[in-house]
Amino acid sequence: MKIMVETSARHIHVTAETFATLYGEGATLTNKKDLSQPGQFACAEKVTVVGPKGELTMSILGPFRGADQVEIAFTDARKLGVTAPVRESGDVANTPGCKLVGPCGEVEIDNGIIVAKRHIHLTPEAAEQFGVEDKQIVSVAVGGEGRKLVFGDVVCRVHPNFAPAMHIDTDESNAAGIVGTVDGEIIV
Repeated sequence: MKIMVETSARHIHVTAETFATLYGEGATLTNKKDLSQPGQFACAEKVTVVGPKGELTMSILGPFRGADQVEIAFTDARKLGVTAPVRESGDVANTPGCKLVGPCGEVEIDNGIIVAKRHIHLTPEAAEQFGVEDKQIVSVAVGGEGRKLVFGDVVCRVHPNFAPAMHIDTDESNAAGIVGTVDGEIIV
């Protein structure tokens, strides 16, 4: 069975409080584009993430989250000058922090920078069809002519509100020569 594989470029999740500091009281997130996961969207608003050695401008993904989180690829980590661990989304304890800069203010976060662990979003029904369970680690074969690749250490994330899709970062996508979305094959 095939799973859609998407590239998740660097982005940031913010709390409502952080957004108000960066964009001003009363400002709201502007939905620029709906994403594949229900209720998730790329925002028109951007934030500059400042590390010890450099900075990157990133899109905010909505809706607001309970904690600030910066998701980057290893190439981005080098540019920022941080050592970002590979983590599942939301697991930001003991990770590097940075400065976030918006048009109306700045916020220093003590932690929150991660390289997102490659993962597959599945509904319970889709997980049953694929024969996998929540938190199960699988491999996924992807790639075209001359760039075929098998990604290991892919965590399955199962929830009724998810839509079936695998997410990899830009470094991983480039390694497999992926342009746009492609089909991957789950190897259990």
